Amino acid sequence: MVLVLWARTSAGQDETDASVGQPDRTAVVLDVQGPIGPATRDFITRSLESADERNAALVIIRLDTPGGLDASTRDIIKAILNSPVPVATFVAPEGGRAASAGTYIVYASHIAAMSPATNIGAATPVAIVGGSPQSPKDSPLQKPAGDSEGTTGEEGEKKDEKQAAPAPDAMMRKAVNDSVAYLRGLAEMRGRNADWAELAVREADSITSEKALELGVIDFIAENIGDLLRQADGRVVDVNDVEQTLDTEGLVIQRLEPDWRSELLAVITSPTIAYILLLIGVYGLILEGYNPGAVVPGVVGAICLLMALYAFQMLPVNYAGLALIVLGVILMIAEVMAPSFGALGFGGIIAIVVGSIILIDTDVPGFVVSRPLIGSIATLGSLGLMAIIWFAVRARQRPVVAGREQMVGASGFALQNFEEEGEVFVHSERWTAITNAPVRKDQAVEVTGLDGLILTVRPVPDDSEEHEDV
Repeated sequence: MVLVLWARTSAGQDETDASVGQPDRTAVVLDVQGPIGPATRDFITRSLESADERNAALVIIRLDTPGGLDASTRDIIKAILNSPVPVATFVAPEGGRAASAGTYIVYASHIAAMSPATNIGAATPVAIVGGSPQSPKDSPLQKPAGDSEGTTGEEGEKKDEKQAAPAPDAMMRKAVNDSVAYLRGLAEMRGRNADWAELAVREADSITSEKALELGVIDFIAENIGDLLRQADGRVVDVNDVEQTLDTEGLVIQRLEPDWRSELLAVITSPTIAYILLLIGVYGLILEGYNPGAVVPGVVGAICLLMALYAFQMLPVNYAGLALIVLGVILMIAEVMAPSFGALGFGGIIAIVVGSIILIDTDVPGFVVSRPLIGSIATLGSLGLMAIIWFAVRARQRPVVAGREQMVGASGFALQNFEEEGEVFVHSERWTAITNAPVRKDQAVEVTGLDGLILTVRPVPDDSEEHEDV
């Protein structure tokens, strides 16, 4: 997989590296599409460092995103704010958007531009703890403790305790207020509309590019990158507390593509891929434990598990969900090794399904485990469990094949000549046997009874004897 990703990016990377030594002044263009996550953060932060090394005059982030993870977004914004190279965020192409996390990135940039027919806003943080944000007019007014009408004494104290307890919406209000302060701070730093920024967070307001220009949310509307460079020329921006006048006329456009590292990170930090790697890893290590020396399950399991853990440390993981998945896998393996007629197996399936659903602690688009995949795993697990139960029931319905029932009807041969008592060899063991008919050494015998450790046998006539009798 790494070789494939390297092959996809090596050509573009070589072209970019070849131009490092060129004296032309450049504008570095980064294409960012889709949800903002760890891979996007890695790509942008390293590209900003590369742009500084190349002495680029401007970095242009061409953005089209529905939103993303808070931690990744804040890391990107920190990189933009500390970049020695001015950054212009361009919401494009036409029909694109800078929703949620994209709004914060636009506000943090030195230059903010949008294509026609694009939109920006809806920056309310996604409810991670449940519930939904309430506007002040919809929220119930909270009265001071002890100021409740119609309640006195002990009843009033109980009501005060309920009001003092943090409501589910309290956590959401904290997240909203934190986001408002953060976005207003960016707006004031860049001289953009702070009031609308607050509205975008509290009311999830979203506006078109024309409205954004009218409200002072962006600097201008551009048809393309060339138009952006033309309109940005001569503008004064604050770069690390130093005012710079942009000279963008005649800049050579240079596109940076994600390298194999960013591509690989994008693959493994997909919650669905990380989830699959986790299951393969846990199953592999458990199977290796039950079958020491198999090697392959252990090696594959260890690699997949390490990759999954690396991905999870960059994602908002609910560790209770992770523990439930591991417990579920252990219960499923235990059901196979020691059938309990479904008790362990069904418990394992329930634990895996519940753990899978709550594994990623966010509702950000693009960062949830595939529900069809969870359903498929639950279905396959249930079918496998029913097969195990069916085989276990069939095994219990078979006649007992131990003790007397196992020996009666078994065949062997005599170890000596005897007429009443002697030794025979049955089931790879020596037995004392009695008989009512003479038995010759090496003659085949059949067990007809068992009394303690003494067999009752009868000689089995060979073909020659049967022929003589006839």
